[in-house]
Amino acid sequence: MGRISARFAELKHAGRGALIPFLEAWDPDQATSMAILRGMPAAGADLIEIGMPFTDPMADGPIIQAAGKRGLKAGVKVRHVLTMVREFRHADAATPVILMGYLNPILSYGPEKFCVDAAAAGVDGLIIVDLPPEESDMLLPFATANGLDFIRLVAPTTDDKRLPQVMNGSSGFVYYVSITGITGTRSATSEHLAQAIPRIRKATDLPIAIGFGVRTPAQAAEASRVADAAVVASALIETLSRHLDEAGHARPDAVATVLDQVRGLATAVRQAHG
Repeated sequence: MGRISARFAELKHAGRGALIPFLEAWDPDQATSMAILRGMPAAGADLIEIGMPFTDPMADGPIIQAAGKRGLKAGVKVRHVLTMVREFRHADAATPVILMGYLNPILSYGPEKFCVDAAAAGVDGLIIVDLPPEESDMLLPFATANGLDFIRLVAPTTDDKRLPQVMNGSSGFVYYVSITGITGTRSATSEHLAQAIPRIRKATDLPIAIGFGVRTPAQAAEASRVADAAVVASALIETLSRHLDEAGHARPDAVATVLDQVRGLATAVRQAHG
């Protein structure tokens, strides 16, 4: 059993959902993003999602797009993201880490080499935003061979006929994109989630995480209660961006402020299940 499956099994036994906070690698610099990454587990992160900056992030809203630009300006490459995870593993062997990104940088790196190196660094799962199921053989065999969970995105527009195809080869958990459109722009209604999640459960036994519209502690609590996990991304990136100086450097309180926000989200998720 990999770290992702083990963590969800542990949380199911404890009777609660998971909090999955997001950070963009090297936003606004290597040291700041590394400090946030290292601090997330103690702040209450059950799993961690790391964004790999890309020049054409089509699914990302303006907040995460700006974070990616800051990371790219700082000089981040795919190999640096893997180094972050490797360094994180020196002190934390338990918290699952998922990389979220786009296919092009992985193709440039080499799909097989990427999966080998990611697994060796301590990565547990991959979310590739722009890789449709029909073309997953470009990466899925290498991910599977190296023990990396291949996490699929399910959208509100994914109908019942297509769901089994999307789930084919999926592992770890299912990421439900709770809104149509880009990240961080709006949130799904309670009524929508109450209809959508049972429909997905009929198609898979994997845990379901809700993202793309979860910003507040109350929304995180509801997402973890309706599904199995809440992914919070844009809200954390927005907080970090407000604690950068005019030159784009992190202010002294930036890391602590972001981690305090993670702590508040984690508290809400835990309280949602009593």
